[in-house]
Amino acid sequence: MEALEELERVQNRVLQRIASLELSLLPQRFADTLSVSSPAQISDANGDTEARLSAILRANNVRDFAFKRVPFDYYDWPIEARRDILGAPSVHHLCKSIVLVNTQAPSNVTDCSDRNNSKYYIVVVQYTARFNAETVKNFLYSLNNGKIPKKKFNLRLAPEESSQKLTGYEHNGVTCIGMKTDIPVILDEAIVKLDSNFFWLGGGEIDLKLGIKTSEFINFVKPFIVSCSGI
Repeated sequence: MEALEELERVQNRVLQRIASLELSLLPQRFADTLSVSSPAQISDANGDTEARLSAILRANNVRDFAFKRVPFDYYDWPIEARRDILGAPSVHHLCKSIVLVNTQAPSNVTDCSDRNNSKYYIVVVQYTARFNAETVKNFLYSLNNGKIPKKKFNLRLAPEESSQKLTGYEHNGVTCIGMKTDIPVILDEAIVKLDSNFFWLGGGEIDLKLGIKTSEFINFVKPFIVSCSGI
């Protein structure tokens, strides 16, 4: 039964993306009069991801942001093509959010209630960068003033099932806005140093991307800013 339900969800997503792509190819005067709704959106208007996240952002004084739908095969495209469809200044402005789990956390650390010593973290890094878990380990060790042995920090990619359960988002759709769990966020310092003060990341759905002003993201999310990558 679960397999059939998952197949139905996949089929609905595929049909939704095909319809969105067809709509994008229509002349603008026709496209402006049409909209595409998935079965979930029809049955529950409150389930609209873009509307929900937009409301969260505006409620937290974020004003400079944008959502953009991308084709269903977006992740099969070269990164330069992805840059162009989003209108990003460079490929370095395309970022992703990855959920990490501390596999060596003490037995009493099981959730995200202590942002300084959390079981999970979500890290925002550039697609063009190579994430360095060792720098995050060193940062957390220093953050706790050396009171927790360094060997108790071992950050690894969380299983996809855990990531989805914690965030409420699928792989390639993960964003640190509106997560089910208040996971502490680590923002790579390289993103802060980008020209234009604006970057793109996942928007809560596989084919939905969120562009946001970096300074407003920082003011709202209040991430740890750590140099944790190399290009």
